[in-house]
Amino acid sequence: MPDPDPRADRPRGPRRLTRALEAKAPRKLAARRGGPPPVLAGLGVFGLIGWSVAVPTVLGALLGAWLDARGGAQRSWTLALLVAGLTLGCLNALAWIGREHRAMQSRPPTDDEEGDDD
Repeated sequence: MPDPDPRADRPRGPRRLTRALEAKAPRKLAARRGGPPPVLAGLGVFGLIGWSVAVPTVLGALLGAWLDARGGAQRSWTLALLVAGLTLGCLNALAWIGREHRAMQSRPPTDDEEGDDD
């Protein structure tokens, strides 16, 4: 006798879509009720991400320029550390955005969001 298919009890097709939509609906309703985010909040996030990329890039360039001035190396430390700082800054910004995204996705709906049919 063959083993039963372990995927047989998983929802398929419309049921799976319905469950996914039911899970996302409270967050979407809360976002609609909250209105558009203020412009200054968006600029603040934009600035935070910009600084998280700019600071390591500039620090890498300054350290590289200092190393180039101290020694007579044939390779440019300035360029190498500038690229390393830029890479580190981009990874830092990407990690921050990922954390914020996960926090938004995992936020449970409040009582007002669950039963209100505006």
